[in-house]
Amino acid sequence: MNAHATFPLDVEPALASGKPVPTPADLTITVRDERFGRQTKPGRWWLNGDPVATAWHNALSATFPRGEAFFIEAVKAHREGASPKLEAEIRAFVKQEINHTREHIVFNKAAVEAGYDLEGVDRRLAENLELTRDRPVILNLAVTMALEHYTAMMAAEFLKNPKHFAGAEPETAAMWKWHSMEEIEHKGVAYDTWLHATRDWTRWKRWKVKSLMMLLVTGRFVKNRWQDTIELLRQDGITGPMVHARIAWYLFGTPGVMRRVFPAWCAYFLPGFHPWNHDDRALIAKTESDFRDAVMA
Repeated sequence: MNAHATFPLDVEPALASGKPVPTPADLTITVRDERFGRQTKPGRWWLNGDPVATAWHNALSATFPRGEAFFIEAVKAHREGASPKLEAEIRAFVKQEINHTREHIVFNKAAVEAGYDLEGVDRRLAENLELTRDRPVILNLAVTMALEHYTAMMAAEFLKNPKHFAGAEPETAAMWKWHSMEEIEHKGVAYDTWLHATRDWTRWKRWKVKSLMMLLVTGRFVKNRWQDTIELLRQDGITGPMVHARIAWYLFGTPGVMRRVFPAWCAYFLPGFHPWNHDDRALIAKTESDFRDAVMA
């Protein structure tokens, strides 16, 4: 296990249009430089022997290397003039995301070795990201902010509800929980960067752009991850109309991650929304305690 690097962020209040943002003054972002899957690799259906659950998470993981690189560049593009606190947030965010990318590359390679072809997922994402090259960079930040809200919502749900990784291979489950802890920890960074970058905008313009982008991101996120899951299940020989019903039940029934995060998704559209309006750091503390015990054992 490598030593962790902790970034205290209490250098001074981060400001948006001259007002403090709700990011906790005592927040620290810890870069937990963990490594997974070096000695034992996940099996083909690593999540409780369930092909649907495994396919969904494999499809999600396949997007992280390119996606997180996009997030890093979108945030870094707007750090000029940021307060020392926001500068510290961004540095810690980048370091955490780099480590996430590294571990998901390892995980994705193991999925390929288990027999899955992820090239289609990667190619589709690369094509979508290519479309962002000629648009205003502020829109890339709006996309990042929306997707960071998705990752934070799902991360909190993964840590709150043990059903999501019940029966999973322990080291693989530990990797997802590690990632989830850090997603919660830096969940306000893209949003604080957005408030800084749009500090001269009216509240109406800021709300309109971020809300429209969340609607667009949601449509593409659900559609593309669904399509990717279908493709991976096809590689398992699981096809037919009932496949859609099985995916729908997994996401919206039991354990139902998409159903459970819906209230948090709706909150994004409320006036005065900020990711840290709901302080869920207790999930990090509890999970990290359990995580440490598991690693030590």
